Amino acid sequence: LNSDDQTVEAVRPHLDKEVPGIMHAFWMNGLKNVPAAVLSRGVAGVIDRTFVMTLPGSRGGVKDGVATLDPLVEHICRQMEDYHDH
Repeated sequence: LNSDDQTVEAVRPHLDKEVPGIMHAFWMNGLKNVPAAVLSRGVAGVIDRTFVMTLPGSRGGVKDGVATLDPLVEHICRQMEDYHDH
């Protein structure tokens, strides 16, 4: 919420597709240990053929982001390659 943090505003206009469920999962993971996790702003989505997700500037926030993405990365990649094997 810092006045100088414009990360979300800088990234969001470039997203071709936003994936809000990933951010919801990230916040839920963070809430397990840090009540203030819900104050993190972020976006996840696709720009062209690249998946992007903004992360907080804290080490704990990055760890929560990696923990959220770890079980999803393979499926994200397969979907972006247009596999329909679900």
